[in-house]
Amino acid sequence: MKLVAATGNLHKLKEIRSILTGFEILSEREAGFTGSVEETENTFLGNALLKARAVAKATGMSAIADDSGLCVDALGGAPGVFSARYSGGGDADNRALLLQNLEGCESRTAHFCCAVALVLADGRVFTAEGRTYGEILHEERGTNGFGYDPLFFSYDLKKTFAEADEEEKNAVSHRGRALRALEEQL
Repeated sequence: MKLVAATGNLHKLKEIRSILTGFEILSEREAGFTGSVEETENTFLGNALLKARAVAKATGMSAIADDSGLCVDALGGAPGVFSARYSGGGDADNRALLLQNLEGCESRTAHFCCAVALVLADGRVFTAEGRTYGEILHEERGTNGFGYDPLFFSYDLKKTFAEADEEEKNAVSHRGRALRALEEQL
């Protein structure tokens, strides 16, 4: 089955391709989609559906999208759906703002949440969600991954996502869990 990954994030595309090995995953560009979809929903699932529907409609192909983010308990679930644009800058700026906002907080528990949506060319829709739990460290560790990975200490792995290799991370990550749950539905 051929799917278009409704993302411009090359890190997400790589993870989707390595987790959904039974599918041919095309990038938006490979499918001829050159637009962008603004994430205007207030939930991960809402944004995933928005992106998958837009790309499926534009390409006439089945499209898969995810929306995911970091939810920190001490910050009332922030940065949440705003994870990628938390600081208004890039990944390093987002991590710096997160550490600044957690200064003085004893409890640093957090989870990553991922919602995935698959919109088939025939209009059928499948969705799934995945979570992984951990805590936010006081300083970055590791060089792998992207986003908040150097700060997120995974309870499953007993190290940060940035210290884990791709296979380790994908086995327990929010995106890996969501994609495998979606795959089971198919």
